[in-house]
Amino acid sequence: MGLFSGLEKIGLGKLDKLEIFEEDSKKNAAKPGQPGTAATQKHKVTEEDLLFDKSYTCPVCDNEFHSKMIRTGKVKLLSADTDLRPKYQLVDSLKYDALVCPECGYASLSRFFKFMMPAQAKLIRENISKNFSGLPKTGSTYTYDDAILRHQLALANAIVKKAKNSEKAYTCLKMAWLYRGKAETLPKETKDYDKTIKELKKEETELLSKAYDGFMTAFSRESFPMCGMDEMTVTFLVAELARRTGKYEESGRWISKVLTSRNANERIKNKARDIKELLNEDKKKAGIS
Repeated sequence: MGLFSGLEKIGLGKLDKLEIFEEDSKKNAAKPGQPGTAATQKHKVTEEDLLFDKSYTCPVCDNEFHSKMIRTGKVKLLSADTDLRPKYQLVDSLKYDALVCPECGYASLSRFFKFMMPAQAKLIRENISKNFSGLPKTGSTYTYDDAILRHQLALANAIVKKAKNSEKAYTCLKMAWLYRGKAETLPKETKDYDKTIKELKKEETELLSKAYDGFMTAFSRESFPMCGMDEMTVTFLVAELARRTGKYEESGRWISKVLTSRNANERIKNKARDIKELLNEDKKKAGIS
């Protein structure tokens, strides 16, 4: 398995060796209603009910297309993981964040979709569009495999168009969250369940590590806000990505930056204190003093 192992399905198998940061390396269910009434059964909300088709114009080929999106205000945020992955009621909204032009194969997270320089469009036409054979058909909702494929294509596009390190890092982070979501929802009766969970965890960890590398580089080269996050949020995120990927010393340094910063509010400092406790537990388990 590889980060781009699914792209051969859409004619882009030659991209499976892409290096994400090559340039730098060389240097819960919904609460049920009142039981016993027909009305309750009729109004049970499903994932499909929360979606609608939104129109987009591709900045590479000017094709107009539709993509499934979550209805704003229709989903309730239940919680967030320590690395800021949001968890919503009834649906994993992360599955619908990658937009793909079905005509030319240009793909990006929705946040970055409209931003395109002529030179970048040329690179995409030459390296993506020329070989793109189209996405496989989906059902009324996206499976995790559907979403992962779309995010793989978004990451490949980001690399090909020489996007900012922060965009590539953020795309890696979103992909890692999808692998985590797939693992959390994988039926126990799945064949080779334990092996599959291990593989999904491995993919998640690799992508978290790539996200860490990308944000580290972006920190010294890009300005804030970064991917919609202020400096203290990215500092906190880097600390947690380091912890989750076993970079304990680095994690400690970045946590300290949050805790000692005059610009960090109490909310994010409390989160950093939680991460520091988790870090100490991890180090104890690893036999690190």
